[in-house]
Amino acid sequence: MADLPNPPGKVPSFKRLWNPTLTSKSTTLGWATRAPSLGDIPLVGRWSSAYSYALLGVLTVACLLPFSGRAFHIDDPLFVFAARQITQHPLDPYGFNVIWYESLDRMADVTMNPPLACYYGAAVGRIAGWSERAFHLAFLVPALALIFGTYRLAKHFTRRPLLAGLATVLTPGILVSACSVMCDTMIVALWVWAVILWIEGIEPRKAWYLAGSGALIAAAVLTKYFGAALILLLAAYSLARLRRFGSWMWYLLIPVGALVGYELWAHALYGQSLLASAAHFAGKNKGLARWSRPLVGLSFTGGCTLSVLALCPLMWSRKVQGIVTAASVLAASAFILGWIKVGKQFADELTPHPLFGHWELIGSQLALFIAGGVFTLALAITDYWKKRDPDSLLLGLWVVGTFFFTIRLNWTVNARSVLPLIPAAAILAARRLETMHRAWTRSLKLQVAGALIVSGVLSIWVAAADMHLANLGREAAQSVRGRTSREVGTLWYEGHWGFQYYMEQLGALPVDEENFQIRPGDFVALPENNARFAGFPPDMSFQTEAVFDLPNSSWATTLSWQLGAGFYSSYWGPLPFAFGPAPPEHYVLLRASPVR
Repeated sequence: MADLPNPPGKVPSFKRLWNPTLTSKSTTLGWATRAPSLGDIPLVGRWSSAYSYALLGVLTVACLLPFSGRAFHIDDPLFVFAARQITQHPLDPYGFNVIWYESLDRMADVTMNPPLACYYGAAVGRIAGWSERAFHLAFLVPALALIFGTYRLAKHFTRRPLLAGLATVLTPGILVSACSVMCDTMIVALWVWAVILWIEGIEPRKAWYLAGSGALIAAAVLTKYFGAALILLLAAYSLARLRRFGSWMWYLLIPVGALVGYELWAHALYGQSLLASAAHFAGKNKGLARWSRPLVGLSFTGGCTLSVLALCPLMWSRKVQGIVTAASVLAASAFILGWIKVGKQFADELTPHPLFGHWELIGSQLALFIAGGVFTLALAITDYWKKRDPDSLLLGLWVVGTFFFTIRLNWTVNARSVLPLIPAAAILAARRLETMHRAWTRSLKLQVAGALIVSGVLSIWVAAADMHLANLGREAAQSVRGRTSREVGTLWYEGHWGFQYYMEQLGALPVDEENFQIRPGDFVALPENNARFAGFPPDMSFQTEAVFDLPNSSWATTLSWQLGAGFYSSYWGPLPFAFGPAPPEHYVLLRASPVR
């Protein structure tokens, strides 16, 4: 994959001087025939690609295996519910009703994703059972595919592909998302491998590679609608590389046909376009103020790509770091002091000035993460500005396009939307380090290793905190059931996510605002840190029967309005996660009685 000629006055890049993919006419671009990259040499000695794959595989499993017993959390239950439905009705994945908002709805109206990940979950449930551990172990496969794919893709762009692979796995965005059974890690894995096959198949032309890439794009689209962005991304890359339209365009019709076919099938089943429903939901539920979304997006980008932030001192001059840091401190101060309105937030319903309670902790982390987001976008922009080649265009559009989707098109700013740009950001970081440091001294290697270790330790800490938060939902359900097991009244619950899953497992019923069936003597369990509460029947009064305060000793959190952390939705705060004294999870058990 040769670069285009450098623009006049430009110094040839390292990639032009030494490119492992430049081959003779008799040599193919296939993975098996490519010579080992110098980037596969870590600190000392000879190092092959096989060793790099082994290292990345062992590291990924070592980071994720301790979390395989994590309770189902956030939207995990929706995927498990759909997987169970598929085992009974394989061609009707969303043909059931669920109370996920305030009242009973069709699953087709609740879910905002296509069902491919649910079909994978159905296969897991049939083969290995429906336990949390079985699901989490099965979802290690997409995580491994993502990390292996990032390494192989990086070999096309940098002499340091192992660095790119390590910088990808050792981030909170990857580790926390890979601990779920949602579709996010799966789509990024499919995305990365689709790009690999397209790059390796476009020139010299390999029909099977291009067809395989088209099939993987189709799979990505049927996993999450954002996968359709790959069609535009690879079309732009191909035009920049080949300078002409060609037969390669036909292969991009494979995912288009898959999406159209899925929409026709879904419309026949459910009487509506599920893609249009998802777009309507995103437009209707944007809670952040318009001008705060870019800053919150920068915060989430910087936090989720923590390895890029940790490597910043090695990639940018002190002057640039100082300017960006000062601007980030100013932006964070504007949030803390209320100069910039965040918009509708969960915390606003409970307390004024929600970010002021821990302003030192929240402000310092917010400034740091905003700076990290700026540097991540700067990697994409400066790489293209300096090289002006198809490779830099692909990586730049990948990062900037994902960021634009996160802040403008998605219903909320969250880590799940930022996730797809992490592999590209890691590759760009490796390219930047390669350009900035021509001689990789032992001191530089130790500094790079130290930055990755810091990022890895903090990322594991965040993943452990998220697991602890998930497990508290399961523990709360068990505590509530234990308190009411010998009582006569029916047990109801408000709220959703993992708490809903475990309450239903224990026989509790969800409150439906359109069909209140609570009777005198019944119990209602209410979580504080949750969403979409149905309320209470007006003809009943409720007394507090018990209060459950479950301590969170992790000193980090992914979802807390008190610390401004909203990994799954910026509705909870402008940080993807926060380090600090995490408040206890508060649950209240109420008992119903007639109004007197």
